[in-house]
Amino acid sequence: MFELAAPTRIVVGAGVIVQAAPALTALGAKRVLLVTGKSSRHREALGDGASFIPFTIPSEPTLNMVEEGRAVAVREGCDAVVALGGGSAIDAGKAIAALAGLASNDGELLDYMEVIGKAQPLPRPGLPCIAIPTTAGTGAEVTKNSVLASAEAKVKASLRSPHLLPRLALVDPDLLDDMPNAVLAVTGLDALSHLLESFVSIRANAFTLGLGREGMLRLARSLRPAFERGLTAERREDLAIASLFGGLCLANSGLGAVHGFAAPLGGMWKAPHGAVCAALLPAVARANVTALGKRDPQSPILDRYRELDQLLGDAAATWTQNLRTALGTPGLASMGVREQDIPLLVAKAKVASSMRGNPIVLTDDELTAVVHESML
Repeated sequence: MFELAAPTRIVVGAGVIVQAAPALTALGAKRVLLVTGKSSRHREALGDGASFIPFTIPSEPTLNMVEEGRAVAVREGCDAVVALGGGSAIDAGKAIAALAGLASNDGELLDYMEVIGKAQPLPRPGLPCIAIPTTAGTGAEVTKNSVLASAEAKVKASLRSPHLLPRLALVDPDLLDDMPNAVLAVTGLDALSHLLESFVSIRANAFTLGLGREGMLRLARSLRPAFERGLTAERREDLAIASLFGGLCLANSGLGAVHGFAAPLGGMWKAPHGAVCAALLPAVARANVTALGKRDPQSPILDRYRELDQLLGDAAATWTQNLRTALGTPGLASMGVREQDIPLLVAKAKVASSMRGNPIVLTDDELTAVVHESML
């Protein structure tokens, strides 16, 4: 048995951003909170059928940013949210939409946060949200969670609910045409981490395994060439679809130790999420295969790792390490992680929600070894 969660509609294709305007009209939206990153360069494609109130997410989203956005949406009387940008803008937009539709006495954001809050279920849908990604990595346009950083807890945690699923996801590969190489690298590696981890998750199902295979094939043939030789139309489409499939996979089968570590790492150090995942991917793959071979040699997940090796043309750990090197992404040491930080990092990673999907429970020694191997 498995259950699928996805937005009401997903539209994929070059130029589909123009469908945002009629979608807002169909929703009856008059005043729309437009959540973007630092750049809102695709704003003009949204048309003028509604009044847009801009709200900028200048970095990876925090609880405070979401609370501020909620206040703006309520004060301005917004009746919908458009999240246009990378994963940070989309995660923030989804969370703001969910909270802005609640009554003032329904509680605070922390009441609904996992790990650092009470993890209460959101009581009702919020404002309708349209998500339009301009990078190819997070797949946030199709997930039911928003990853938010807490400065106080020094960790990233999720606001998670089916009510966070956007009403419409518009995946337009043309919006990737001017993505800088540095962004291309970290977002592409983020998409890879979603596809790979969900493929070996203990909660993987027929739906996510099929999407995972297709997504990894597209990413494997297009990410490095796009980085080295440019974003052709075919490569943009491959990367956009790989990112979309990665989001659908993680939303429906969970992740693993890479993201278990990424949650505290992102909260303790100002490091790009995709770069963090890239640093950890090879060591986690190696640790999982070794641990499964020792403690659960009959596990069907070992067969999935063998399939991965065939699909990628090399052992997953080796292939991801070579890709990391080619794309110039650094190890954890360059992000500020020190030897003395490792015990606390391991302790926080063990309780992260993503760790529950890992194919085997890794010991403290194995988790410590993963960090050591990921430092360079």
